[in-house]
Amino acid sequence: MTQSAQQMFDLHREILDQAVDAISSRSFWTPYPESMRKYPEDEVKAAPTKFDSLLNQPFTLNGVGNSQQVGGEVSPYGFELGITYDQPDTKATIAAMQVAMRDWRDAGVEARVGVCLEILARLNAMSPEIAQAVMHTSGQGPMMAFQAGGPHAQDRGLEAVAYAWQAMTQIPASAQWVKPQGKHDPLVMDKRFHIVPRGISLVVACSTFPTWNTYPGLFASLVTGNPVILKPHPGAILPVAMTTRVAQEVIEEAGFDPSLVSLVPDTADAPLTKELALDPAVKLIDFTGSNVFGDWLIQNAKQAQVFAEKAGINTIIIDSVDSLKSVTANLAFSLSLYSGQMCTTPQAIYVPKSGIETSDGHLGFDDVAAALAKAVQAFLSDNDRACTVLGALHSMETQARIDECRGLGEIVLDSEPREHTQFPQARIHTPLILKVDAAQKAAYSEERFGPISFIIATENTAHSIELASDVIREKGAITLGAYATDEAVVDQFEQLAIEVATPLSLNLDGGIFVNQSAAFSDFHATGGNPAANASLCNQAFASSRFLVVQSRRHAQPD
Repeated sequence: MTQSAQQMFDLHREILDQAVDAISSRSFWTPYPESMRKYPEDEVKAAPTKFDSLLNQPFTLNGVGNSQQVGGEVSPYGFELGITYDQPDTKATIAAMQVAMRDWRDAGVEARVGVCLEILARLNAMSPEIAQAVMHTSGQGPMMAFQAGGPHAQDRGLEAVAYAWQAMTQIPASAQWVKPQGKHDPLVMDKRFHIVPRGISLVVACSTFPTWNTYPGLFASLVTGNPVILKPHPGAILPVAMTTRVAQEVIEEAGFDPSLVSLVPDTADAPLTKELALDPAVKLIDFTGSNVFGDWLIQNAKQAQVFAEKAGINTIIIDSVDSLKSVTANLAFSLSLYSGQMCTTPQAIYVPKSGIETSDGHLGFDDVAAALAKAVQAFLSDNDRACTVLGALHSMETQARIDECRGLGEIVLDSEPREHTQFPQARIHTPLILKVDAAQKAAYSEERFGPISFIIATENTAHSIELASDVIREKGAITLGAYATDEAVVDQFEQLAIEVATPLSLNLDGGIFVNQSAAFSDFHATGGNPAANASLCNQAFASSRFLVVQSRRHAQPD
């Protein structure tokens, strides 16, 4: 281990120990504050200016055999970033990473952990600046871009490091094996155990959460000894490039080859992901995105282990509630947040067509639907708040999808454009809520990415559970929410969640929302249904990224 890496490990050891305790207790903990007030005021105020200074010029990184400049990012808030990035030669990059991997592997667990924790610490200090990059590539609102793009993403990275540390340190470096032989001398073997990385790791970043969905795979692979290629979405390169720059700086300071983390950007017209994914040296792939491409990776990149988070039909089932006003206010936030562009946003809301029981008496199906529409309208009535919460639609395709879906059911609440006072060209649209019958399965059982949801009239709660089960088994889901005042019904929801392997949120009517997933406590996805084949984050997510290779020989006499 180099001295710098040892110093990094010693500096961050306390946070590492606390992270390990947190993943065991599942209680609230974070070393990275989510409140912007906890960061230096000067840094927060300077963040927009720092972002502006990156625009309309090349963004430089360490690269191998750079072949051309690529770029073309356009902010969903209505302006071109004008940034270009070096696109390295992929074969040369992979060759350099394979050479660098040996020293990184041999440095040992503490060195790799120390470097990863220092990268996370520096990223955390840059959170206000990274938030600007996330906002203007993904379209997230400013607060969400800060929290999800900064500290919450860093939490997920640290969580991966903690699981990997736990897994790797369970393996002793050496052991003496002694087997008694009765009257004869025992058999004695000296054994050594080596943590060995699998190979090159490819992390395919998404456009909507370019750091939150990237950091788990990045840090789980890097800390276990695997060099990492970061392949950003062509529309959201900057946050990943900034992350790469920090990683390369820390790695080089610690005495290792900065190519251990390399950015390989591409364009929509000339994509590189398939070429990279099929390279024999690539042994790990992390992917967040569409079902079509996620399935392609799993089916074709046979030489690699693929961790894929795809799409699903996130579900709400309403049987009965205490306060419909509180429930609809909670759901209004969930449907509005980032214009439904979260992998956790509800799409299918099942309600018995005979209505539900509430503390105010029985309410019919149409009453429930109207109450939800009213709650969304009330929540978004202030335009400034609406623009902050909704953010902007990342792509024109999402905007077009709203128009395409209007004919899929009876409109309960129509989507409308909003104008941002600072960014008048921003693509901002409120949620579209449709009412459909349970028989219209083709409408609600396909993912409709964006601010689009369906209130589905079912025969009763048992029918709701049956439909939800069928759809999730076939299409998957990352979140499941349910409401009931009868504990017997609650037990049915719990059983449903177990059977379809989907995390369950019960009776949320306050400050916690089904969209949210807290690192160190909540498991994001389970890996048990078609929406994802892995969980962020558990020990399997980290421990499957390294091998244990042993050697043994007869013990030498003293």
